[in-house]
Amino acid sequence: MARTSFSKAYWRLHSFCLILALGSFVWGYNVGVLASVLVHPGFKEALQAPDAPRSGLITAIYYLGSWLSYIFFAHPAADRCGRRYAALAGMVVICLGQALQTGASGSHALGMVLAGRIVAGMGTAIISTSVPLYQSEIAPPKQRGRYVVMNHVGFVAGLASGFWVGYVMTFWDNSRGQSVGWRYSLGASFIPALVFIVTLPFMRESPRWLVEHGKVEEAFETLQFYREGYYTADEVQTELSEIERSVAVFRISGLTWISLFSDRALFARLWRAALLQFMAHMCGAMAMKYYLPVLFKALGFGHRVSLLAGGIESTLKTGCTVIEMLIIDKVGRRLTLIAGAIVMAFALLINGALPLAYPNNINRAADYTCVVFIFIYALGFSMGFGPAAWVYGAEIFPTAVRARGLSLAASCGAAGAIIVAQIWPVGIANIGSKIYFFFMAINLVSVPIIYLLYPETKGLPLEEMDALFGGATAGSSTDDLLADREEALDLPRA
Repeated sequence: MARTSFSKAYWRLHSFCLILALGSFVWGYNVGVLASVLVHPGFKEALQAPDAPRSGLITAIYYLGSWLSYIFFAHPAADRCGRRYAALAGMVVICLGQALQTGASGSHALGMVLAGRIVAGMGTAIISTSVPLYQSEIAPPKQRGRYVVMNHVGFVAGLASGFWVGYVMTFWDNSRGQSVGWRYSLGASFIPALVFIVTLPFMRESPRWLVEHGKVEEAFETLQFYREGYYTADEVQTELSEIERSVAVFRISGLTWISLFSDRALFARLWRAALLQFMAHMCGAMAMKYYLPVLFKALGFGHRVSLLAGGIESTLKTGCTVIEMLIIDKVGRRLTLIAGAIVMAFALLINGALPLAYPNNINRAADYTCVVFIFIYALGFSMGFGPAAWVYGAEIFPTAVRARGLSLAASCGAAGAIIVAQIWPVGIANIGSKIYFFFMAINLVSVPIIYLLYPETKGLPLEEMDALFGGATAGSSTDDLLADREEALDLPRA
C-alpha cells in the first residue's frame, strides 16, 4: 500500500474541499451579515422599522425556502445534474436571492427582502447537501469525517466574515453610509460566490455519480487523481469495483425514499438523523447567529462594540471547528455531541440568570460575564451539534438512499430553525433573558437522548451500520435485501 502523508492526493483533496467550502462560506456570510443588517439604520428606514415579529419573519422565511428545497429540489438536483453542477446551480439561486434583498426599496421593500430570503434559502439547501455528498464521495473512508467538517469550517468562517463586514460598515457613518451601507454588506457575498461559480466547472465530478451515469473510465481517472500517492493502482481499481457493485445493486434493489419509512432499519437511521438536525437548530445557536448584536446591546454595549464582539465570537467558532475537524474521527461523534450540549446548557443558564439577578445593567461584571459565556456557548456548538450533526447524518445511511435521507433529515433542521427564528425575538421582547432557560432545557434534554438512543459510528464501515441500527433481524436488513437481489441476478460479490 502506498501511504504518503502529504501526497498529491492529500493536497488535492484539501484544496478542492476548501474550494467547495466556499459554498458554505457564502451561506455562513449571509447568516452573519444579516445580524448587522437587521440593526442598520438604513435597513430599518427602508423597511419602515420592522418590529420583533417582522424581524423574526425575515429570519425564519429563509428556512422555509430551505425546507421546500430539501423536500423537492436538493436531491433531484444532485442526482440529475451531478454534485458539482447542483452546487453551482444552488449558488446561482443564492445570488438571485441576494440580489433581490440588496435592491429592496420603495413600498415593496419588505416583500423583496422576504422573496429574496426564500430564494436564497432554496439555493442554500441545494449547496448544503450536494457539497457534503461530493466531499464524502471523493474522500478516503477513514478520513470522511474530516472532510465533511471542513464544509462546516467554511460556514463558520463565512459567519465570522459577515460580522466583521458589518463591524467595518459602522465606520462608514456619513449620510450615504447610513443609507446604503447595508446594501454593500449584502452585496459583498457576490465576491466569494463568483469565485465558487467560476472554479467549480474545472473540478472533477464525483466518481460515484460518474459510474451511475455510465462513465466508468472517467470515474477511474477521477479516483486515480484523488488517490495518487495514497492508494496503489490495484487499490484504486478495487475501490472502483466496489462503487460499480454498489451502483449495480442499487439499480435492482427497489429501494426508494419510501423505504426510509417502510424499512425498520432505515427508519431507525432516518428519525435519528432528523431528530439530531432538529436539536442542532433548537439548541439556540441559530438565534445566536442572527440576533447576536441585539443580545450584546441588551447587555449595555454600543452598536459598534456589539458587532465587534460578534466578530470575535464567530472567529472563535472557526478555530473551534478546526479543532473538531482534527479530533472527531478520534474521540467519536457521541462524546462531542454530549459535551457540546452540556457546555451550551451551562452557558445559557448563566446568560439567563445574571440579567435577572442584576437587571438594567447595574453590574458591569455580570454583563461581561455574560459575554464570556456567549463565547463559551460558541465553543460548545462548534465542537458539538454544529459539525457533528452533519457528519453523523451523512455517514449512517446506505449509499442507495444517502442523498434522500440527508435531505429529509436536513428538512427537519430547517423546520427547527423556523421555530427558533420566531420564538427568539418575541421571547427577548416579552420575557427578556428568561428565554435562555427554554433553550437551556432543550440542550439538557438532548444529553440523555444522545446517550441512550444514538450509537457511536466512529470507525465503523458502512457494512456494519445495519446491525448497529437494528437491521440484523431477517427481512429488515438492507444488506440482506441487497444480498438476495445479488444472488437472484448473479451479481459479483465484493
